[in-house]
Parts: sequence; C-alpha cells; structure tokens
Amino acid sequence: MARKNKDATATGVATDAQSAPKQKKPKKVRWYHQVFQAYKMTYARDRKVPWIMLAVFVGIVAVAVAIGLWWGQPIYMAIIGIPFGLLGAMFVLARRAERSQYAEIEGQPGASRAALGTIRRGWTFDEEPAAVDPKTQDLLFRGLGRPGIVLVTEGPSNRVKKLIDAEQRKLGRILSGVPVTVVQCGNGEGQVPLPKLARHVQKLKPKLTKAEVGEVGKRLTALGKIRMPIPKGVDPNRARPDRKGQR
Repeated sequence: MARKNKDATATGVATDAQSAPKQKKPKKVRWYHQVFQAYKMTYARDRKVPWIMLAVFVGIVAVAVAIGLWWGQPIYMAIIGIPFGLLGAMFVLARRAERSQYAEIEGQPGASRAALGTIRRGWTFDEEPAAVDPKTQDLLFRGLGRPGIVLVTEGPSNRVKKLIDAEQRKLGRILSGVPVTVVQCGNGEGQVPLPKLARHVQKLKPKLTKAEVGEVGKRLTALGKIRMPIPKGVDPNRARPDRKGQR
C-alpha cells in the first residue's frame, strides 16, 4: 500500500509538472527593431528625417563613386561607399532621435535630471531634487564627481537664486573647501539648454581625487534627501485617528 501511494504521488507530481504552463522566454530585441522604433519615434516629431538620411547616404556613396572614377575603380569604391553611407544615415538618425527626446521632455519638471542620467561614468546624481520651491515648482538637483559638487537648477535665473544660496550655505557648513559649480538649465541668458546640459557637465575639469570624492559622497549621504513641505495646519505628530470611522 505504501509503495502504491508513493507511485501515485510521483505520478501526480509528474502530471502536475506536465500540465503546468511553461514560461515563455522573453524575446530578444534585435538591433534592427530598436532602429525601427527609434525611426518611428523620431519621424513622429521630425518629418524631415527620412529625406536627410537619404541625402546623407546618397552623398557619401556619390563621393565614393567619384573617387572611384578618378582612381579607375568606380564599382569597387561604390561597394565600399554603401556601408559608409548607411553609417552616416544611422548617425543622423541617432542625433535626430536624441533631439526629439529632449524636445519631448523639455519644460517638464525633472527634465534636467533625465538629461543628466545619460552621463554614464564619473558622476552620481540623486534621483530626487536636493531643493524644491513649493510655490514655483523650481528644482535644484545635486551631483558629485571629480570636478566637485554641481548644482543644476530648473527655472528662471531670478527665481532659482534663493535655492542656490540656501544650498551653498548648507554645503559650506559641512564641506568647506569643496568646489561647487552652479549650472542653470534653461533657454534664458546665461543658462545651458537641455540638449547641451550633459556635455556641459562632462566638460568640467577634475579637481578632486577619487578618495576625496568618496569622502564627500559619505558626507552628502548624511545630509539625507529633501523632505517635501507639509501643508499648513497639519501636524503629523498631533494627528489622531477618526474613532467614528474605525467603528
């Protein structure tokens, strides 16, 4: 009887294993799928992109054929010019796609943080802003790299000055001597446009060693993240549950 029960249990487990639906492996996204998606997204905002890509491709192939005619090998140079023409067209698509992405997020809160997220190495930026003006919704983001601390603001220059001064005073109390660079993101005078923000930050010259960057990072972590302002008249420490609602 015991053996029959074991066999029945084993058979049941095997049947359940066979009847269980197999998990499908996620399909791999091929590079040409990514190119096509980037083209569709870019074409939705930039109708000129196919003609510019075609002009670049034809221009590069034409130059290659012209060199081949002068050299006496036009067919050979045309074959060589085709892949270079495709590379040129892909380069144009990449630049136009990047421009379209920036145009889509420009003006939205946190757009500068999204642009800074394209920096792969050498910099760390907090996901949440270091300072916020609750009235105007102006933001200030803080980053750390070998050039020191960088403060990136969103909003008009005359309004974000208060956020900058307050953050610089706070940093000066615990990080005296650490270089602080202010970058105002925007289209106003003296501001850095959103598409150029990442490159502007990457061009800052290093002033700290890696060990110093690590030490500054620990002190910045001790500061903690910003706490959003609580509406007036609400004190969470004195709040009491609604007894009637609970009953």
